[in-house]
Amino acid sequence: MSDDPRESSEEDVTPAGGGDSATVPPQSGPRQHAQAGPREPRGGPRDQYVLGVDVGTSTLRCHVYDKLANVKGSSSKKVHLLHPQPGWVEMDPEVLWTDFVDVVNEAIRAAGVTAGQVAGLGISTQRCTFTMWDRETGELYHNFLTWQDLRGSELVESWNNSLTMKAVHGGGSLLYLMSRSKRFLAANVLKFLPQQITMKVMWLLQNNLTLRRRAFNGLVSFGTIDTWLLWKLTGGQVYATDYSCASSTGLYDPYIRQWNKFFTNLLSIPISIFPPVEDTSKIHGVCETKWFGAPIPIASLVADQQAAMFGECCFDPGDVKCTMGTGSFMDINVGSTPHTSMAGLYPLIGWKIGDEIVFLAEGNASDTGTAIDWARSIGLFEDYAETAELAESVEDSSGVYFVPAFNGIQAPVNDPRACSLFLGLSSTTTKAHMLRALLESLVFRNKQLYETMLNETKIPITYIRADGGVSNNSFVMQLTADLLNRTITRPKHVDMSSLGAAFLAGLAVGMWKSKEELKGLQTSERVFQPRPVSEGVWEKYRHIVEQWERAVKRSLYWYPAKNE
Repeated sequence: MSDDPRESSEEDVTPAGGGDSATVPPQSGPRQHAQAGPREPRGGPRDQYVLGVDVGTSTLRCHVYDKLANVKGSSSKKVHLLHPQPGWVEMDPEVLWTDFVDVVNEAIRAAGVTAGQVAGLGISTQRCTFTMWDRETGELYHNFLTWQDLRGSELVESWNNSLTMKAVHGGGSLLYLMSRSKRFLAANVLKFLPQQITMKVMWLLQNNLTLRRRAFNGLVSFGTIDTWLLWKLTGGQVYATDYSCASSTGLYDPYIRQWNKFFTNLLSIPISIFPPVEDTSKIHGVCETKWFGAPIPIASLVADQQAAMFGECCFDPGDVKCTMGTGSFMDINVGSTPHTSMAGLYPLIGWKIGDEIVFLAEGNASDTGTAIDWARSIGLFEDYAETAELAESVEDSSGVYFVPAFNGIQAPVNDPRACSLFLGLSSTTTKAHMLRALLESLVFRNKQLYETMLNETKIPITYIRADGGVSNNSFVMQLTADLLNRTITRPKHVDMSSLGAAFLAGLAVGMWKSKEELKGLQTSERVFQPRPVSEGVWEKYRHIVEQWERAVKRSLYWYPAKNE
């Protein structure tokens, strides 16, 4: 099992033991290695296998699962990011498409099966990464703008500080007092975020007059990665997204489950560009035979964090999962109504299956794996697998504190201008002290998110399951269990987004019959219990956490506002 804190980035191929879609015109017009392994007998029943593909930030991967959720074959490729200008982060759609088709075909071959034996395909994708294309010609107007792209950041800041938004907040407060509707309370605290699509779409419409003209004539299609892949796989015949992906964009209203007409009108974004929103688990369409050799049903579309939540079987209110990869995402199942947060937790739709709709509240810390990657790049360690041992080689951090804020600090602090910093360095500070301080800071951010979630939602926590590359670090996991005073389970299979997409697809095609059946397929690699009070872990860390919180305050508002 890898200790790389990011998604696995190496290219490999490994065999192992709602609504109606819109119809649009058809579209016009590093080598991998495979390892030998056991092969399943060919010619088995079609419902024997399901595919789970996860298009992550750093890795595109596909797993082939059997009925017991065992991985029978896998393939992965590194996601290629483009940086045409400072702050711009893009993906070439055609490169992504070629890699997508390749990893699916390679995974099927690695499993020793044929596409005809695959019951369904589930697709999990990074959120808020999108492109737009012409509905008549199928031509793309631009590359995928990823969630990391900052070209809309100046618009974000100017709009958040505008008199218009002050009026929106005031109107929301008044309407909430009159109606007690939490939808208006949410409007009272709403802020645009750089990672969401809103201001990037607005920027593109302002800077591409042809795109703007065609969009206002109803001739442009917007698509996050799931929508574009569905459109490509079906030969341009099916155009749709799902509730989880739509709710992550920032322009979809989870309270009334519609694209937000108020804000699209306010920002001059034609609402006609957005796709129909469908159930998460259903047969959305069928892949053209030419891609994989058989017409595989596309049976789930889901955003990556919601997919991980489903893969962790967090089906009931109070269930929590913490994904620690490039960033950390802590999600709690809040039941059948959205949670309105005053501290920066984001209300999301987890999934919709028939009449069932599940909402999540999510807090995130942007710099988890990125902080560990940075530490490696400056020579604090060489091998990810040695980080836990190095941190434990010293008794404490010797008064050193680290604030992980390369991309600001999110909930509950919510300061995009915060900076990363080390405090408390001395002539006796070693690499081990610095690394321990860095790993501890990731745990302290987990503690902040957990306590915010607990205090805001008032929902009793049932259990916590962790996944993602950083969850392989036993020092981080054990200290998180200690400081949260909660048992945390680490699953045997940590690619939860792929598994969640596969679970959702399997339900749609009847490979699995119920969520209870899925719970029976869960496997745990290790359970981290909080250490007894007699060991004095919290007493040791109480002062350390307080000092770290002082360090966080030192990091705030370091970078000037864009308009200063």
